[in-house]
Amino acid sequence: MPVIRASEIGSYLYCRRAWRYRKDGIESENKAELAAGTELHRRHGRKTLSALLLRTFGLILLLAAILLLVGFCTAQIL
Repeated sequence: MPVIRASEIGSYLYCRRAWRYRKDGIESENKAELAAGTELHRRHGRKTLSALLLRTFGLILLLAAILLLVGFCTAQIL
């Protein structure tokens, strides 16, 4: 009995015809479009990671500013 992987089930549920073609070893005719889509997803992933890093950096800067403000106010009171 062949092993069925989760990604194979996902492929089948997404498009049964594409799953069958892949199972039968039939090559895709739109390789340029597939490559363009892969590159688009790669760029989107990089932008998403960049946005996450910038947001994290911004939150760290905000926390540092709050701590400096608290320290300054404390120094003014004492």
